[in-house]
Amino acid sequence: MNTIRPVSDLRNNFADISKTVHETAQPVFLTKNGYGDMVVMSMEAYENMQFDSDVYYKLAEAEKEAEETNERFSSKDILNAMKKAAMGE
Repeated sequence: MNTIRPVSDLRNNFADISKTVHETAQPVFLTKNGYGDMVVMSMEAYENMQFDSDVYYKLAEAEKEAEETNERFSSKDILNAMKKAAMGE
């Protein structure tokens, strides 16, 4: 369930909002004059969201590349390439 609060609560009840975003790992939506204005979230939730976004972006790129070429690699090929890269070859 989304938590929606007036933006004035950010000033007047900051500790409560901070506690909410950290305990629930969910954002708090702030409104101004009845309209959506800002979203507040914990740093951990933000970093997780960024990670998920990066992963989905890379998966979308991989799917696009797979549609554009018939070249495929086995897991053995990938593992060998990773080993070479780790050894600086």
